Amino acid sequence: MGVRLVVTDDHRLLAEALAAALQLRGHRVLAVGTPVGAAAELVAHRRPEVCLLGVAHPEEPGSFDVVRRIRRERPEVAVVVMGRVSHLAGVAAALAAGAAGYVRQDERIEGVERALNRVRVGESAIAPELLQAVFEHLLRPVAEPDGEAARLLRLLTRREVEVLVRITEGEDTREIAEGMAIARARPAPMSSGC
Repeated sequence: MGVRLVVTDDHRLLAEALAAALQLRGHRVLAVGTPVGAAAELVAHRRPEVCLLGVAHPEEPGSFDVVRRIRRERPEVAVVVMGRVSHLAGVAAALAAGAAGYVRQDERIEGVERALNRVRVGESAIAPELLQAVFEHLLRPVAEPDGEAARLLRLLTRREVEVLVRITEGEDTREIAEGMAIARARPAPMSSGC
């Protein structure tokens, strides 16, 4: 069974082409809209499982206010952003706003479809190499100041930064716990009723 979704993009032709391609692949497109700012209204009225949000300029401030609004008003709807990856701060901002996935704007339709299917079942959908690049960007910012990346980085504790670095290096949960000397949580003792 296909994904029930809303497709929006800053470019109407791209939104319509994506919707048509996804329908041919068995997905149910409930609405197509432009500009991206219309996504929250479409989601509110159509109640899809996923919103595919094509953003032309992810690096611009406020680009993902609509994602925050969707997550606030319809938390059950997963959002997949499709945009450029040349500005990693924009990718980070999309994820910080609550996007469950991010795909490159030049991704093949199969990649977009995989992302939609993953977020529909509650998983994240971002290519590991892109996620690693975003972490690197946030942890080792370039010389030019980036307010959003700096803000996000300041929210993390030193320990959280260490965990993120280990994730980008490919360590799994067990390796991270062992490497950071984190003990497994033990169940709390049961107290007798008084």
